[in-house]
Amino acid sequence: QVQLVESGGGLVQPGGSLRLSCAASGGIFRVNDMGWYRQSPGKERELVAGISKAGVTNYADGVKGRFTISRDNAKNTVSLQMNSLKSEDTAIYYCNALARTEVAGFRTYWGQGTQVTVSS
Repeated sequence: QVQLVESGGGLVQPGGSLRLSCAASGGIFRVNDMGWYRQSPGKERELVAGISKAGVTNYADGVKGRFTISRDNAKNTVSLQMNSLKSEDTAIYYCNALARTEVAGFRTYWGQGTQVTVSS
């Protein structure tokens, strides 16, 4: 069973930085696209940043220039470096991966979520 385990959330002041990490494990044969989503109270879950296996990235307009997504294909990990954080970045952040296991085709998997709070 594929599991995505996130780490790195927490409380930070406006203008500060945080780095989120996510590791995928559990009978993985191949991981294609990976990404980070976030959800605030009363809002729908939205894409923050995505990265293909080849390293092609895409970002939500509101985080361009502040956030950087990266991955390590050998370790099946994805990270999100968040700089110049704003109060509106406060949300639960979820790791996402499109992965194939040795016994099943490609499926989308989600982490359990990690809270990011930007407040003074």
